[in-house]
Amino acid sequence: MCFDADSLPPVPVIRGAAISHRRLELEAADGNRFAAFEALPDEPGRAAIVVLPDVRGLYRFYEELALRFAERGLGAVAIDYFGRTAGVDARGDDFEFRPHVEQTTPEGVQADVAAAVAHLRDAGYEAIFTVGFCFGGRNSWLAATAGHGLAGAVGFYGRPIDASTIEAPILALMGGADQGIPREDAEAFDDALDAAGVEHEVVIYDGAPHSFFDRKQAEFQEASDDAWRRTLEFVESHA
Repeated sequence: MCFDADSLPPVPVIRGAAISHRRLELEAADGNRFAAFEALPDEPGRAAIVVLPDVRGLYRFYEELALRFAERGLGAVAIDYFGRTAGVDARGDDFEFRPHVEQTTPEGVQADVAAAVAHLRDAGYEAIFTVGFCFGGRNSWLAATAGHGLAGAVGFYGRPIDASTIEAPILALMGGADQGIPREDAEAFDDALDAAGVEHEVVIYDGAPHSFFDRKQAEFQEASDDAWRRTLEFVESHA
């Protein structure tokens, strides 16, 4: 598990921002219906984000993150992974997510991503990005191989993928002290992206563990601030 159930994004709230938000259900091309959370600025711009959670699926952390994007003028939809096995109802903090993670497939996840991308395009957004964390970080990069026409893909401490299949710019934000994804793996991903000719930036935060992007991890606030800044700049520069 990446974040605790009571964790929150380490990003300041913009009070008084003109946004709307709602829970909704989306439907993938294979008929799967899944839960999502939408946050949109009242004056939409060009760019929007599909937020890909960690292994817990959709819960408060990612709803709050969608709100933080919307406060900054970006449309955002955070999706759940478990419509096929757990349905669309809201779940409690005691949800046993692991059996459902084990039943996901890359094809199923990308079908759901495609539905979220289509939903944002229908709302008028032209430049769609994915931003994912851990399990979602890898799925964010996989989304850049799946024909969604993304403007870019951001991954926080995701496990690297085959760089030769990537079709969009990549931003990788990695923990230098991540025990599950060693620095050597992040550096190898950087080299592979170079070799594949993929526009990218791989940032490794010295001393930062897996899941450093968390308000409860106050000692890594500097890394979190930098990662958030880089994410917004990446979106702005590729929109």
